[in-house]
Amino acid sequence: MRDIRYYILLLSVLLLMLTSCSSNTSNNTATQHVTPTQTRQITLTPQSTLTATPQQANIQHIFYIMMENHATSQIIGNTADAPYLNQLASSYGTTTQYYGVTHPSLPNYLAAISGSFQGIWDDCPAGASVTCAPQAFTSSLTSSEYTNATNQPHMFNGQTIIDQLEAHHLTWKAYMQSMPSAGYTGDSYAGLYAQKHDPFMYFSSIRNNAARMQQIVPFTQFAQDMQAGSIPNFVWISPDVCNDMHGAPSCSSYDGLIATGDSFVRSTVQTIMHSSAWKEGAAIVITWDENEGGSSGCCKSPTGANGTVLGGANVPLIVVTSYGPHHIVLSSTAYNHYSLLATIEHIWNIGCLANTCGMDATSLLTPLFTP
Repeated sequence: MRDIRYYILLLSVLLLMLTSCSSNTSNNTATQHVTPTQTRQITLTPQSTLTATPQQANIQHIFYIMMENHATSQIIGNTADAPYLNQLASSYGTTTQYYGVTHPSLPNYLAAISGSFQGIWDDCPAGASVTCAPQAFTSSLTSSEYTNATNQPHMFNGQTIIDQLEAHHLTWKAYMQSMPSAGYTGDSYAGLYAQKHDPFMYFSSIRNNAARMQQIVPFTQFAQDMQAGSIPNFVWISPDVCNDMHGAPSCSSYDGLIATGDSFVRSTVQTIMHSSAWKEGAAIVITWDENEGGSSGCCKSPTGANGTVLGGANVPLIVVTSYGPHHIVLSSTAYNHYSLLATIEHIWNIGCLANTCGMDATSLLTPLFTP
């Protein structure tokens, strides 16, 4: 009996040891399953850190909305007519010293995408055989400036941001409100679309390229593209002459134009903020081509007789980013459309064009694009 009890006890000890080993094996197996999960979380940490590092890695889409003919003082602070624009300005980034490059509209649009106002001071239509005498600063130009501008064909051979984007495999599209069809080459349409607000039509590298012309489309396609998620890296938006605050005989009064433009911006910005582009990282730039009053300028604006500055005067600039509200006001440095183009080029590291070349970090608007 004693031997039987001994063997029973020995068997119990062995069974206990086997159970313990099984438990340890199970615990080790669980640990092995947890470890890869923890490793993936650690791997994600540098990526989340990148959201606070240079914006080049985060701004995947830039929406450029060009408004018309208003001074900063007419928009910023005018909460009665422009409540939404002021809401954006008080929540995101602005600058108090932003200027049009010159007068009138067209040379500012050309400057915005090519880094040069192309030596003209008029709003004439595009065409290799189209020439126009200056319509602004006529008494302030030197004789050579006046002559050269008068004889300048309105089909330019220089590069634009489109060349830079495509060379770096970035996509683009231009949305023109009230344009009747993609690639439309007419000077105007229905008194609402104006070619002078469509700078892409003035460059031979675009006009002579059928594929590029199909990227210049009516604004009616904008909401469709946003909903479909087929959103380019660079998006240009020109409202029509009633919604851009410019005005036409068929539009409302001057003050009414500000309210109408404010409503257009609100609708457009809200559409962007509800798109996939916003989640991927985006910035919305809202600016005005020129201020109808004055000729102040900066940053390589042209100069005329006796060194007179031929600038486009002070205009608003608002930059909204998907980083979220981050109010900042730049007030110690002057900027213009060249500065903005140079900043976009810097964000995406795509080189420089004409007057954007040679600008150092203090000449750029990068703080407005940084979280």
